[in-house]
Amino acid sequence: MNATPHDIDSELRQRLARFLRARREAMPPPRGAAGRRRTPGLRREEVAQHAGISTAWYTWLEQGRDIALSAEALARLAEVLALSPAERRYLFELARRRDPHPPDDAGHEAAPPALLAVVQALLMPAYVLDRHWRRLAWNAAAMQLFAPWADSGEPCLLRYMFLDASARRFIVDWDARAARLVAEFRADTALHPGDAGLLALVEQLCGASADFAARWRRQDVLGREGGRRDFAHPAWGAVAYEQLTLVPAGHADHKLVMLLPWPTGAGAS
Repeated sequence: MNATPHDIDSELRQRLARFLRARREAMPPPRGAAGRRRTPGLRREEVAQHAGISTAWYTWLEQGRDIALSAEALARLAEVLALSPAERRYLFELARRRDPHPPDDAGHEAAPPALLAVVQALLMPAYVLDRHWRRLAWNAAAMQLFAPWADSGEPCLLRYMFLDASARRFIVDWDARAARLVAEFRADTALHPGDAGLLALVEQLCGASADFAARWRRQDVLGREGGRRDFAHPAWGAVAYEQLTLVPAGHADHKLVMLLPWPTGAGAS
């Protein structure tokens, strides 16, 4: 979709212009052309030609002019300039556009080994979720706390929450927690609108759980803010924890979830 002029401010246009110029000049020149060039990298007309856009349009873009920005054209520029995933995300953030072909659409990034090591090093219950909210790893403390989830054999937190009867007994105030979980998950799905796996998960849950389907239709959106979490543990009885969720830098597909003992005398959140 083409953007109308004036939809990003002057400062963003200048930052975008400087970024594109720097990446263009960092590109290796065409083979055999380096010796007869006065400027480094690719020429503007070369970038424009390979990206399938006009030289004038690209020149105006590097000049920070107020012009229409097409997400597809920006995606082609990202390919021509060989942007890394982080650089590509930065390009689309500056342009205030949604990438039509995010670099991680083809599959999930593997959880970084350091993140998995952190989970095992923590003393409090901790686990890692991927973008489909599947549990990738957890430590012994988490396995003990979430014994009903472990016994279910279901790695996906959403599937456990809505398709396993033990979740309603284990999670105190299940209705409110379920509503919040779906709203948090909806916020996540906006980050990967073309992910076939996410779409299939939503379709499957809507078909298998009327409770999920009803909450999904509400269109509620919430951030994963943490707070007090109460459980009716089958062996320990009533327990309460403070949940904290972190997203590792460079690995937005993953969440590190930690449960700290709830402070004595603190109120519920």
